[in-house]
Amino acid sequence: MWDNHHFLNLVSNILIVAVAVATAYVIGLRLIEPPYFPIKEINIYATDSENTGDARLNNVSLEQIKALLSNGIRGNFVSVNLTELRDEFEKLQWAREAKINRKWPNSLDVIVEEHQPLARWGRHALVNTLGEVFRVSSDQSLPTFMGPTEESAQEVTKQFHRFNQILAPLHQYAVEVTLTPRYAWRIQLNTGTVLELGRENIKERLERYVLVYEHSIARLSQDGPLAYVDLRYPNGFAIRLTEQAQQAPKKTSLRKET
Repeated sequence: MWDNHHFLNLVSNILIVAVAVATAYVIGLRLIEPPYFPIKEINIYATDSENTGDARLNNVSLEQIKALLSNGIRGNFVSVNLTELRDEFEKLQWAREAKINRKWPNSLDVIVEEHQPLARWGRHALVNTLGEVFRVSSDQSLPTFMGPTEESAQEVTKQFHRFNQILAPLHQYAVEVTLTPRYAWRIQLNTGTVLELGRENIKERLERYVLVYEHSIARLSQDGPLAYVDLRYPNGFAIRLTEQAQQAPKKTSLRKET
């Protein structure tokens, strides 16, 4: 065997390759650890779900980002775990999504999308413009959504926009939208009036309210906004006046219009 030159050449070549691979591996391990390839720059960008190009960070503060980066980056440009760093950014209360990319030779680009609050979800959470529930503390003046589950927030968000579009000719809009456990809809308007829409034909019922408002409902609310309008009747609606209107002379507390 030791007289076989072909075999000896093969063994020699294998040993040379093995040594080269081991050397490259050791060098590679050294290079991906500090102080080689240090991260010298981190660029923070804001974006929004519609990619309008003019987004800015309004609630994720510079102090939060600095604190995160001081504790969250382990390794250098080559070895830093981008997935772990992205997860750390997405733990920030106002951060909806984060994307992180390497930028050769020594910087990272961090793109953060904030939650854009649309409404309150009950008393303890908010709903963003995509209908997603998230939990932060906020003193903003926002409409209120309520539903049987957090998953129903997207449907409530969709209907909220539809309701306001229908109500726009009256210069009225919803300040509270409720989807009950039986999946019936109720709206409280900026005037204080509550509209009962029920479970079926809600679009048509609200359109009927808008259609008859000027020549019917508005006349009944001259002493102030109505307290309640039940639109679930097939050929009309029932109303309840406010206490102030009920105490006015020659006013009834309940009428039905057709």
